[in-house]
Amino acid sequence: MAYQCDIQEQPARPTLSVRSRGSVHDLPQLLGQAYGAIMEYLGELNEQPAGPPFVAYYNMDMQDLDIEAGFPVARFIPSRGNVEAREIPAGKYASCFHTGPYGEIGPAYEALTRYVAENGFEPTGVSYEVYLNDPQETAPADLQTQVLFFLKTG
Repeated sequence: MAYQCDIQEQPARPTLSVRSRGSVHDLPQLLGQAYGAIMEYLGELNEQPAGPPFVAYYNMDMQDLDIEAGFPVARFIPSRGNVEAREIPAGKYASCFHTGPYGEIGPAYEALTRYVAENGFEPTGVSYEVYLNDPQETAPADLQTQVLFFLKTG
C-alpha cells in the first residue's frame, strides 16, 4: 500500500484524556476504560467531543507503552479524577492515513518515518493515532486512522 504523507501546521487543541501504561495486549481494555470515563464525564456536563478519539504514544515499547487516550473538546474543561484537561500542542505534524485493521498499521509508521527523514524533519518522539471511524460500526478492512508525528521546530 502506498501512503501519501504531508506536513500540516496545527493549532493547539484542548482535550480531555487519560494517561496510562500497559502492553500492546492491554490496549483495547485501556482505551475502552479511558474513552468510557471521558464520555461519562462529558455526558454529565452535557458536552460532546469536538472530534474523533485519539491516542498519543510517548514511547513505542510494546511491553510498556506510555499512552494518552482522549478526545478533543471545544473549550477548556477542568480535570476530574484520572480524566485530565490537556492539549494537543500547536506546531508542525507529519501526517499520513492508514485504511485497514489497527494491527496492520506498521507500514504507515514506516512510510511516515521515511518521509520525515527524507524531508529533513525531526520527530519529537510523540506520535498520535486519530481514529476516524468507529470499530464497532466499521469492518476492520475499512477502518481509517490518521497517523501524526509531532515535529521539532527550529
